Amino acid sequence: MAAAPTVRRRRLGEELRRLREDLGPTAEEIATRIGWSPSKLSRIENARIGVRVSDVRLLLELYEVEEGHMGEILALAQAATQRGWWDGYRHTLSERFAAYVALEDEASEAYLYSTYIVPALLQTREYALGVFETGRAIVLSTPREVEHALEVRMRRQELLSRQKPLDYSAIIDESVLLRLVGDRKIMRRQLEAMLKMAELPNVELFVQPMNVPREPIIGESFTLLTFTPAYDVRFPDVAYIDSFQLQLDVQDDKITDRYRRAWEALKRSSLSGEESLRLISRVLREVWQEDAD
Repeated sequence: MAAAPTVRRRRLGEELRRLREDLGPTAEEIATRIGWSPSKLSRIENARIGVRVSDVRLLLELYEVEEGHMGEILALAQAATQRGWWDGYRHTLSERFAAYVALEDEASEAYLYSTYIVPALLQTREYALGVFETGRAIVLSTPREVEHALEVRMRRQELLSRQKPLDYSAIIDESVLLRLVGDRKIMRRQLEAMLKMAELPNVELFVQPMNVPREPIIGESFTLLTFTPAYDVRFPDVAYIDSFQLQLDVQDDKITDRYRRAWEALKRSSLSGEESLRLISRVLREVWQEDAD
């Protein structure tokens, strides 16, 4: 599997395409002028391949980009040459999931809805292992692959506590709190960890109760990622849909807007943050308490 492009590389490709389109020439015309194959420029604009900073400068000079913006784009081009930490797991991660990890790593906000399990960024190592072990019944994984998957999951969780942390808002179905993964001790520790994580100023947890009307009724888990502009270049929102047979990220504005409105509707039918934490505490105490073993 080739290394998944970082958001920086994708930002760079989209900005180079925008600049070219504003100027007017086609990719074929530009490529001919500078002695490239048309496919090379197309792959750069679509972040299929990396690009040297000197080549970016060549394009920007051809596009007659003003000096200030040129400096921003060249800084972005330099940053885009850096590999992400997930590249070390490229032989273990699927191409689609590696691309998602790259997006998640540079997102500023994440809005998640989980219907079946505790969200990945909130999972304890024991709970995550329990999830992976159940999946081995249908996805043949070696112990080494499972260990790598655990390492990736734990590394991703650093997003919530790094210097500029990800703002994370998760809605979980109440059934997630009641569904046994591993054993009762693992469930106790998992719910305790969720309560602890909710103390972070950048983490919000909402529980959608099972005994109240809800609208809309959505069966799939999804995550909406948003990005702040970087190097004076905007990056579109991304909706990531993760199901048994599908892993898909979508950048179409109409589709991501639907997922944003769906998330907001789901939040309205959920408990407040304080009520959600009280419910998690009650389930921890009444369902997974010590004397229930």
